[in-house]
Amino acid sequence: MSLLALAVLVKLHSCKKLTDDWQTFTIRKGEHRSTNNLNFSKRKIFNWDVQFDSSAVYQTVDTLNQLDINKLIGWSDCGEDHIRSSIRFGWRWTDSLEIHWFKHEDGNFTFNKITSISLNETHRFHLQIHETEYELHVDEFQIFIPRKCRKFKRKYKLYPYFGGNETAPHDIEIKIKEI
Repeated sequence: MSLLALAVLVKLHSCKKLTDDWQTFTIRKGEHRSTNNLNFSKRKIFNWDVQFDSSAVYQTVDTLNQLDINKLIGWSDCGEDHIRSSIRFGWRWTDSLEIHWFKHEDGNFTFNKITSISLNETHRFHLQIHETEYELHVDEFQIFIPRKCRKFKRKYKLYPYFGGNETAPHDIEIKIKEI
């Protein structure tokens, strides 16, 4: 191989292609996680399009676990581990697909419903981290959640996760496109 051909090959493999493609996250039956990737950022504004299909409909073994919040997407915060400080969108199936906010702060978690969404449709999710609050949108629904930490340090992305106590009862696929 010529030196020029080798240089072109190296350049092709070292460039990251920017796309607006959907990424499918699969939580396999019997698992919690969809991925172990780490993606760091100092950004404060995030937007995603999200699609759930019928695989988001599930029944837990223990009926009380049906009320657990599965995690969709979000970020650790304040330069800390996500169990200490993070904000995410969460979801669960009851008689509809509910979307919640889910926050870890000082090692404790809180959550509440934002809205319910339809399966097989694209929904817009927005997260903005302000100094004193988190701003979250799901389509036209908007909510503000108090933020205790005032630091804007490096954070890492949190990906789809099933549970609570139980693992995924079947494969669950969620499509996410970063905007």
